[in-house]
Amino acid sequence: MTDPLEDARSPRDRAARQRFVLDDTGFDEVPKKYRRFYRKWGGVNDALARNEVLCPVCKVVIRSTRELRPGDRVYCMPCMSRLVVSVGEGGRLEALVAY
Repeated sequence: MTDPLEDARSPRDRAARQRFVLDDTGFDEVPKKYRRFYRKWGGVNDALARNEVLCPVCKVVIRSTRELRPGDRVYCMPCMSRLVVSVGEGGRLEALVAY
């Protein structure tokens, strides 16, 4: 039996997501176990990778081991916000607070 949601997904959604190796960035606002999943935002000169999204509440970069896509849910541990990834201006990924 096939998954009914499988037919609704676009071919891009069915494609394998790119994986990333995360290094510890020294972010000390969360327990040591989770430090590799966060980093400080560098300001205007900072660029986000395909596995990163900026928290709109506390301006911390949330990192994932897999490529982020619109509709993905992420959690910001420093400000305890639940976020949903969406497409912003210029096709850039951004996070919105989930209700």
